[in-house]
Amino acid sequence: MTDIHDAGNAVDRQALLQTMADMQAAHNEQVHGQWQAQGYAYYRAVWVECAELLDHYGWKWWKHQVPDLDQARLELVDIWHFGLSELLRADAMQQVLPAFEALPEESIAGEPERFRLAVEALAEASLATRAFPLDAFVAALAALPMTFTELFELYVGKNVLNRFRQDNGYADGSYRKLWQGREDNEHLMEIVAALPASTPAYPDALYAALAQRYAADTAAASADTA
Repeated sequence: MTDIHDAGNAVDRQALLQTMADMQAAHNEQVHGQWQAQGYAYYRAVWVECAELLDHYGWKWWKHQVPDLDQARLELVDIWHFGLSELLRADAMQQVLPAFEALPEESIAGEPERFRLAVEALAEASLATRAFPLDAFVAALAALPMTFTELFELYVGKNVLNRFRQDNGYADGSYRKLWQGREDNEHLMEIVAALPASTPAYPDALYAALAQRYAADTAAASADTA
């Protein structure tokens, strides 16, 4: 895997983008071998995820809310999974890097209402076009903010989690999303924070760490019912 610490220039971004594209295609094939011909409504998944994203970030004026930035970033990564799928299916990957040129490779605190409006614009554009509005997605990243490197690092983590879910019964309903009282997304964020993305065989190391926690939770649940 490409080292994310060398991700600053266009050549490196191309390598990171290719890694993400390859991982997304592999995951889509795991879900359905002929995924490109199924007509999946990726745009619909995008606007639904936008609503979940705003819930994590906070928008309610009648109660105190603290933005859950980790979960907000993961929701943007979820949107990117669907966006990548649409771009791959449309053979439009050549559009990606030019769109990301406007995204700075530095996190500077964003303005909350600007981010909320950017998320709404992303949802609106996805509904209006029934496609993936790449420029609106990049604008939402910039408004949070979230860098290309952060997107790559978390994308790899969430992609691995999605594969882990599929391998452990997500499709037939036997997978348990709550481990020790917390969602698997929360466990993923802890693992990503503790495991450098430059680790050799990074995806495999993430998968192994997830499997270890899931097995420990399964063992604890079995002991409780014994």
